[in-house]
Amino acid sequence: MAITLSALLATPALRLQRVGTSPVTDVPVQWVAVTELEDPKPFLSGGEVVLTTGLRQKSATSQRNFVRHVHASGALAVGFAIGLSHETVPAAFLDQADELGLPVFRVPYETPFIAIGKIVADSLSAEHYARLENLLKGHQVLASALLGGGGLPQLLRELAGMLRTEVALSQYGSPIFATGTGGEDSPDRSWHRLPVATGLKDRCTLAIAEPYERDAIVDYAQSLISVELSNQARRRASDRAVVGQLLQDVVRGTLSGNDAAARLGSAGIDTARRLCIVLVDVATGQRRALRTLPVPSRQHDAVTAVLDDRLVLAVPESDGESVSRELSEYLHGAGFTAKVGFGGGYAQPSGLRWSYFEARESLNRGLPVNRPDRLSLTSLLMASEDVPLADLAAEALDPVAAFDARHGAELMLTLEKYLALNGSVAAVADALELHRNTVRYRLQQIVELTGYDPTTTADRVHLYLALNVRNLR
Repeated sequence: MAITLSALLATPALRLQRVGTSPVTDVPVQWVAVTELEDPKPFLSGGEVVLTTGLRQKSATSQRNFVRHVHASGALAVGFAIGLSHETVPAAFLDQADELGLPVFRVPYETPFIAIGKIVADSLSAEHYARLENLLKGHQVLASALLGGGGLPQLLRELAGMLRTEVALSQYGSPIFATGTGGEDSPDRSWHRLPVATGLKDRCTLAIAEPYERDAIVDYAQSLISVELSNQARRRASDRAVVGQLLQDVVRGTLSGNDAAARLGSAGIDTARRLCIVLVDVATGQRRALRTLPVPSRQHDAVTAVLDDRLVLAVPESDGESVSRELSEYLHGAGFTAKVGFGGGYAQPSGLRWSYFEARESLNRGLPVNRPDRLSLTSLLMASEDVPLADLAAEALDPVAAFDARHGAELMLTLEKYLALNGSVAAVADALELHRNTVRYRLQQIVELTGYDPTTTADRVHLYLALNVRNLR
């Protein structure tokens, strides 16, 4: 620790003698400033011991002014050298110092100013070295905590011990770990929050419970957390890509039976249990984030994957709806435009495939959380790549979409309403606020563009399937 003013004055080798009545405190000396200026205030920053010979202080007025300027700068004390320009500390100088409460000490002729400065500088160097040594030890402790198997929780525990307060880490608003009870949500604590950069725009925050004073060890902790979270994100992206490819083979029917069960088991998906699929769909511009997005802490054990630009979770049957709701709240709180759907709970790879299509079809309702219905014929047909429904849908409906794009005719909307309202021209007219003849004219345009007549049963089924397939893409 830096030498205090009282310890400096008590150093025998310096032979310093306190004069006047101002009290001396145990405040660390920040520096020693030697000056003969009449107004040294512009060159002082506070916490110094000011040394002077009084060379320019010939009058009582100049002596008082000097003391006032030194006091206003925040200096701790003034050392007045004897035997050069003055044989004793001037009375006006001492009176002004006592009036302001500024300690004054006498420096004998035999004591050079540099001796005082050297003692202060040595103490400051020792303090700085001690801080660096402690910081280095802190670095080693935090790095060992992270790499020694304890991970981020152990690192945060060690950091909390060093800072003697509670710390908490959150990502996308979801807690990762907190050393105390309640974490950042604790109503009886205030928190100092620091961002942790990972380059992934993941809104990671390190919170330190007040009272908090800046400590260099926190900077190092931030960098370690940043590196670890970036590594975790890369691992998630890699794992989700691998599991996503496996699920794609199962969903498309190219992998089934015991082989599928074995490979799913190696990925952490036990198909002997009844599992359900949870699907997360976000806005197009946000889909890239699904590769690395951490799931809420309660779902860390769930197997996750990315398939068809959607996040997939395989969870126990009983958790499907609760996980979906938690994910929905989490995503919206993190700023995502998201909808979540889940399928029924089934065992075996074929059941997992079935649950996936139920979850995917449920997303068509567009709600924040979408419950599954019985799997439709459309989804069953879509489950096999051998049935070229996507091509059939494009052949039937692309001409209608192109015509709408050119003319704003709303033929596709009219067709959707017509099929949804069981072929009632009157109901479509009411829903779209159109004349019935306008609806009939639009239906005739659809016939001319596609070759399919929505008023006949066979063509209506074809168009219904085409619309559903188009919505599932």
